[in-house]
This record gives sequence, structure tokens and C-alpha cells, in this order.
Amino acid sequence: MGGPTDDPAGDFDLAVIGAGILGLAVARELMRRRPGARLVVLERETDVAAHQTGHNSGVIHAGIYYPPGSLKARLCVEGARAMYDFCAEHGIRAEACGKLIVATSERELPALDELERRGRANGVPGLRRLTPAEAAEIEPHVRAVAALHSPATGVVDFAAVARALAADVEAAGGVVATGCEVEALEPGARALTVRHARGSLRARFCVACAGAWSDRLARRAGAAADPRIVPFRGAYKQLRPERARLVRALVYPVPDPALPFLGVHLSRHGNEVLVGPTALLAGARDAYSAARVSARDLAETLAWPGTWRLLRRFWRSGVRELAQLASERALARAAARLVPGIEARDLLPGPAGVRAQALARDGSLLDDFAFSATPRALHVRNAPSPGATAALAIAREIADRAERELR
Repeated sequence: MGGPTDDPAGDFDLAVIGAGILGLAVARELMRRRPGARLVVLERETDVAAHQTGHNSGVIHAGIYYPPGSLKARLCVEGARAMYDFCAEHGIRAEACGKLIVATSERELPALDELERRGRANGVPGLRRLTPAEAAEIEPHVRAVAALHSPATGVVDFAAVARALAADVEAAGGVVATGCEVEALEPGARALTVRHARGSLRARFCVACAGAWSDRLARRAGAAADPRIVPFRGAYKQLRPERARLVRALVYPVPDPALPFLGVHLSRHGNEVLVGPTALLAGARDAYSAARVSARDLAETLAWPGTWRLLRRFWRSGVRELAQLASERALARAAARLVPGIEARDLLPGPAGVRAQALARDGSLLDDFAFSATPRALHVRNAPSPGATAALAIAREIADRAERELR
């Protein structure tokens, strides 16, 4: 990987901000289209995949949840296929273990029907409606009145994918420079000046994939303040090793259609089964520890009008999530709706991640990928889940837009 010895200065054709999976996928796609181009990736941390890419559930989503015709729907289905191909080419283990979406009561059946409709409209491969007996054949310990089975859903180490993407970028002649937090973008007549923690450089065009900090950078470059990134912390527990036998692959509930979160689920990764996540507003954009609070991040969240409108609309959901964070018993009850028998004593400490979710001024959570353009730059303003799954397809979408600007 690139590091402090690389020189992120001088003149470049292209600059990419952010060395998460999306930024690196964009850099790789641009280098494939423009062999020999002078390209630099600027990363604020000391290594790639330091934030959302390295702190997520590792699920390759198949494209079931998203409204037909949306960017998420199209790019998730395309991206999942591309992700499996990329992993096969680079020797990265990606296991299509399959997923059950489980309806545990009759009142959830209309929402399950809608998910089935969306999945079929989106072209999700192999999607199948199951009876309780058929669901039990796949996950013997699940309780269901009906279920959807998605055999194309899988798991992978997205951080390993990001490292392979970075290696491809460097092999093609690009530079991946770490420790280069970008402070400003200043457009000129022929180039954009990118000021960063180790100096400055000039580029003909820039793509900003800044994740949790994307709104700040976009605003500094002249984009609208709306939407604002609001961080949500997702904490997982882990099933005790002797209880991991309860879950064979991935078991998800029918989600609340009003929220872009999928609810407490169970996901197997090798010999480990994760339970969660919770989804609560975080005190920092990198709050991987519950104790982590950034005065600036928290002040910006609380000053944004959309935050208070969101809280007024979904306070009941917030209370439930708070209970599941504070009480292992509450989290176990949520998991036991899917797999009866799970108890609080079965849960061990697990990992946590932060979702960079775009929130509009009116209090609505953006439910699709979103971009902003400023002079000589394109900003990714919203790319939460399934952003990692769709990274290679989103990269093609971004490269198409960049190509039009570079003509």
C-alpha cells in the first residue's frame, strides 16, 4: 500500500479522495479506462479500508430490498455479480452461503410479499418463496410462517477486497497516499488544487468518496449543505461458540419499510455468528467505541434540523434500539424471534461499525445513492449499504460521469 514515502504533490490527471472500497474501486476503474493516466488516491488514515469498509457485516447483498428502478437496485445486482468475479480473479474467498428473510407472524406477510416483488423486479438470481417446512430445511432452528431464500447472498472480507483494489491501482501506475486528509478543493481554469495534510497537488478532475466526511468536503467545495451525514453506530454481539450451531448462514427479519436499516439479524462468518446490529445516532463519525464522542461531530448532528425531525418521527424505534444496546436480554429477544432459544447468556461482545447515512433537512433518510457536482469534482454524498457490495458497479457509474467531464 501507499504511505508516507509516496509524494502526493505535483500535477495529476485524476485525484480520488478516500481509500475505502468505493474510492479504490473508482480509482481502479479510471485507470482501466485511461491507461497511463497520472492518478492519486488520498486517504486521511494510515491504511486503506479504515472506516466503513473495515467495520461492516461483510455481506454481499443480492438486491432484494431496493425499489425497482433505483440506483441501489440496479447497481447492487450488477455489483454483487462483479464482486464475486473480482474475488475469484484475485483469490479472495467469497462464499455465496445464502440468506433467509423470515416472516415470524401473519402481519409481516404483506411486507414479505413486497420484498419478493422487488427482488423479482430487480432480477435477483434464484430468489424463492418458502413454506415453514422448506425454510426449516435450510435453517432448522428458524421459526417462520413464510420466508424468502436468496442463494446469491454471501459473505466476504471487504477489507481484503479493498487491499486487492489498491494493489491493482498501484500496479497500473497509480499512487495510493495515506496520511493525506483533504482540507480544501480550489477549482481553477485548467485544474483543481487539492490541499491536504501533507501539502497540495493539482488535478484535472477529482472524485470524492469521503464516506462519513463527504458532506463537509462537498460543502467546502461549494455544494449544497443538504443532505448532511449523520452517523449511526451499529453494535454486534457474537453467539457463544457452542451455540453457533443454531445458524447455518444468514437469517434476517422482515425490515421496517420506513427505515433503511435491516433490523437485528444473525450472520455466520466462518465459525462465528454475529447478532445485531443496533442502530443508534452516534457521538462521532468514527464511534467504533460507544465511549467515543467528537464535540464537532455531535454539534453538527444536533444543529441539523433534519436530526430533530427524524427523532420526532421515529422516537419509538430509537427507544427500542436504545433498549437493545443497553440490555443483552432485549437484543436476545429480538434474535429469538427468528431463532427461538437464543438467550442473553448466549451473547458475547462483538464488533461495531458506523454507517454514514445522509439525512435531508426535512428529516428523511436518503434511501438511494446520491452525488453532487462542483467545478472539476464529483462528490459521493450517500453510499451506505449496499455500497460495499455495489462498489465495482458504482465505480463504473462514477467513471461514466467523470469521462463526460474530461472530454
